[in-house]
Amino acid sequence: MVAGRERLNGKVALITGGASGIGRSIAETFVEQGARVVIADIDADRGRDVAAALGATFEVLDVRDEAGWERVTTDMVDDLGRLDVLVNNAGTGGAGGSIEEAGVDDWDRVMDINGKGVFLGCKYGVAAMKANAAPAGGSIINMSSIAGLVGAPPIPIYSASKGAVRLLTKSVALHCARKGYGIRCNSVHPSYTDTPMVDRMIDGHHDPDRLRRSIEAAAPLGRMGEPADVAGAALYLASDDSAFVTGIELTVDGGICAM
Repeated sequence: MVAGRERLNGKVALITGGASGIGRSIAETFVEQGARVVIADIDADRGRDVAAALGATFEVLDVRDEAGWERVTTDMVDDLGRLDVLVNNAGTGGAGGSIEEAGVDDWDRVMDINGKGVFLGCKYGVAAMKANAAPAGGSIINMSSIAGLVGAPPIPIYSASKGAVRLLTKSVALHCARKGYGIRCNSVHPSYTDTPMVDRMIDGHHDPDRLRRSIEAAAPLGRMGEPADVAGAALYLASDDSAFVTGIELTVDGGICAM
């Protein structure tokens, strides 16, 4: 963070999956940097507690539900006057195993959340942001993964869903640029990050300590990512510091994709 300066002062932000992990860290960072933040999550109890603790607002949202997206974005514009930043962070992890083991139900569930959820977020985010007076526009930040950039044999469905987010992001970025909306759209690609979801995965392994050491050693920087690392990337893309940045893939991976 930049000391002595609120980089999001006056901006209104919506963060999906903001009740825990990376989403919570982004919400905390945005509030600290002067934004009015709405946390959206399917976990109503935890979401309300987090919002109250951070000084944010909470909305129940299942990102697969189009009517829910319409309700939340309409309420934000009515109550707060605008939407400046949308972080499509809500998602689900790998499922189903390799291509030989995975089933159609696994595909449908992961794609419904990670693919359709981000599609709907972009659709309704653009609809809300394009009403902002020029040259304000807005910033859409889609949470992908390094699994959306490189192959991951054990999790092909997850990789496919995050690859879809990557190219959806570029398509939205170019559409908004050509329409002159002033809306930027970028994707963030973390590697393994120390969140409850990753902790559950490690704890469920037959040798948790070995798996954790392996994950940490995979990054040239020698550690697992922290939620604050990803929040810092989201802050850059949400702020006016990235005013000429759209359609990019910002990796937060300790150097893995450089190898």
